Amino acid sequence: MSMERLKTIHNGQRVAPTFSEAEMRRRVDVLRRRMTETGVDAVVFTSYHNINYYSDFLYTAFGRNYALVVTQGSHVTVSANIDAGQPWRRSFGDNVVYTDWQRDNFEHAIATVLSDAGVTKGRLGVEDDELAPALRARIARVLPGFEFTDVSATAMAQRMVKSPEEIALIKEGARIADLGGAAVTAAVAEGVPEYEVALAGTQAMVREIARSFPDAELRDTWVWFQSGVNTDGAHNWPTSRKVRRGDLLSLNCFPMIAGYYTALERTLVYGEASAAQLRYWEVNTAVHERGLELIRPGAVCGDIAAELNKVYDEQELLQHRTFGYGHSFGVLSHYYGREAGLELREDIETVLEPGMVVSMEPMITIPEGQEGAGGYREHDILVVTENGAENITRFPYGPEHNVLPA
Repeated sequence: MSMERLKTIHNGQRVAPTFSEAEMRRRVDVLRRRMTETGVDAVVFTSYHNINYYSDFLYTAFGRNYALVVTQGSHVTVSANIDAGQPWRRSFGDNVVYTDWQRDNFEHAIATVLSDAGVTKGRLGVEDDELAPALRARIARVLPGFEFTDVSATAMAQRMVKSPEEIALIKEGARIADLGGAAVTAAVAEGVPEYEVALAGTQAMVREIARSFPDAELRDTWVWFQSGVNTDGAHNWPTSRKVRRGDLLSLNCFPMIAGYYTALERTLVYGEASAAQLRYWEVNTAVHERGLELIRPGAVCGDIAAELNKVYDEQELLQHRTFGYGHSFGVLSHYYGREAGLELREDIETVLEPGMVVSMEPMITIPEGQEGAGGYREHDILVVTENGAENITRFPYGPEHNVLPA
């Protein structure tokens, strides 16, 4: 049986894009300039984050591979037949579909796109920080005329500085996260399981995204709501544990809009807070407030971390710190993306500049068995401006606001 290997599926009408055509052209133009500067003839992106950033299409893998192939004259997403016309409807640029009928149809599609663009040899940019060795070898077999070179750091550097349209979207995400936070706190009551509280926040955010972005896919929005011992880790998923009077709680709301992540994270206590809880909470709040002061253009990520370490150290709590003090925002989720060059950690030397968007999110964890045990974390999002930083998180933090009545 002979079946076609590639298809063009222009099914339906293209949806309203997340960003303007001018914004998407700007992103690709910057990429192409950097390709010229570094002698790269074509780029094959395979990650969720870069395909989304340069095409506005966020794929669903389910064991299949996806790509975006960029040359100086072409821009084509490569998607699986199972998705039919959806990738074309949501892609900036063209799209080609590969079928399942032969195992190597994905890499055949990449080779075909490059050949159609007249690029059959030279230097090919790939993402070595994400591209699995087995897939890299498969692509190399069908492109013997190319030398592979890593472009992941170059793409990350571009993504770290947000455009005005990106910042506007991130601000909307922060607003929606605040609504999720309000829904979470309203759902907290004694005997209510963590997952029910989380569902309340997720539903509120999804409904607001649908109202505010009627053309967007509604996907990947979630809440981590933790109580008691489950607050010890920042990425602990909800369980069936029921809220109890005196519990330390952690509120974490993550609305996702077209692949763009925002977050609201707050420490809460249900009922009366103990003296030990208040002490740890107040110290962490002081670190948070000092961190908000330090985020400004010209500040070095590692210097911010070192300065905040001093505050913890003075209170003999530095050993309880759990991770870096913040990170970049943009195309990011719990399963893809990470602008590792823009994290507030001691080993990062990046200098903050206008257009960068970072969080301030100090956290300490007190081990179970000690008074006040659990994790304490606050989280605000700041847009670095010409003269300082704009805090776009509005939800209040600290013991004065977040001790919830029982």
